[in-house]
Amino acid sequence: MANSDIIQHFIFENTDIRGEIITLEEAYQQVRANNAAAEEAVPEAVLRLLGEFMAAVALLSGTLKFEGLLTLQARGEGTMPMIMAEASYQKGLRAAVQVNDAAAIEALEEISLAQLLGNNGLLAILIQPDKGERYQGIVPLSKSNLAACLEDYFAQSEQLGTRFWLAADEQRATGLMVQELPQQLADAQSNAEHWQTITALAETIKDEEMLSLDQHTILYRLFNEEEVRLFDPQEVRFQCSCSEERCVSTIISIGQAEAAEILSEQDLITMDCHFCGKKYQFGPQQVDKIFAELGNQAH
Repeated sequence: MANSDIIQHFIFENTDIRGEIITLEEAYQQVRANNAAAEEAVPEAVLRLLGEFMAAVALLSGTLKFEGLLTLQARGEGTMPMIMAEASYQKGLRAAVQVNDAAAIEALEEISLAQLLGNNGLLAILIQPDKGERYQGIVPLSKSNLAACLEDYFAQSEQLGTRFWLAADEQRATGLMVQELPQQLADAQSNAEHWQTITALAETIKDEEMLSLDQHTILYRLFNEEEVRLFDPQEVRFQCSCSEERCVSTIISIGQAEAAEILSEQDLITMDCHFCGKKYQFGPQQVDKIFAELGNQAH
């Protein structure tokens, strides 16, 4: 495929174990550019962590069977109180981060997710179907890096053996996931033996290999002694869901009186998208028109 942003699904034959590998370049660079243009420059270490979140949410969304969104978010009280990435059913990705003190982060010798989030750190996975009820799973951040936190989440919330390997540099973000499935094809002992072998092999991967080698080379180096079936690769891309229509809905939700009060203090109602940096502005005439049309619809 010409697209540099690819997710590859695979299974290990005659076992109940599956896997995914993701490579992100264009989408990752778009997110880096959007966050670099923020009011407070985002440190390089945080941008790389943002790449890991993008790779992770793409891997997590690989089995979505409904139209909707999956969001991976971490929150805390530290110098980076929020970081999140979102994947859509259509393989669209976006991500954003909040940084309170970039200089303090850049002064650190070693940076970990837990350290940046500070006290009361939480990791949440939110599934939002276009139709149906939302689901949210939350676990405390007890591990230092994202891969370990995700493994902890699956151990506590899903009771499925799941392992992650994530890496990012200035050019690329990558991720590898292997996961146990409910028993179907093999007996418990055979699955356990294969799981031990597969995870031990995957543990040998180095960050520099994940960031420099193509997906097929990585999978061959790791699992050439296993019987692996590859599915058709899928393209992913940067995609922001902000729109003027959503901003209009926000203005309607705050009500005409509050909108008028905001306009009395400033000339425009301005909304900035934290994901793509786009600005939406509404003046008094536009706001009057919004509520006039709303009144006509109600009538």
